[in-house]
Amino acid sequence: MAAGEGEEFVYRISTAEEWEYLQNNGSTFGGNLDKSSGFIHFSSLHQLQLGGELVYELVDGSNKFPHFYGPSRSFAPLPSDAVTKAERLSVVDGQFSCSLLNEQ
Repeated sequence: MAAGEGEEFVYRISTAEEWEYLQNNGSTFGGNLDKSSGFIHFSSLHQLQLGGELVYELVDGSNKFPHFYGPSRSFAPLPSDAVTKAERLSVVDGQFSCSLLNEQ
């Protein structure tokens, strides 16, 4: 991760099926968007409220998102031991809600 660009945690919004796959297999290539892009997509807390490498990349001219790559920026599966906490998100009044978001 580039110095000064990261937060303590990044967040991954996955489908229940993607989460189950990670739990059962120990790693995941993510969903269709991740597979077609060649990296695992993450979000910072701010974006939620509005052997790999985490790279913050400008995606639309104004928003940087953390993306997970393998060695030499290859597409690599996200290992399950990289996940420190997981919780189901709900949407309340158009905003994501869960206790992990309240910890920040």
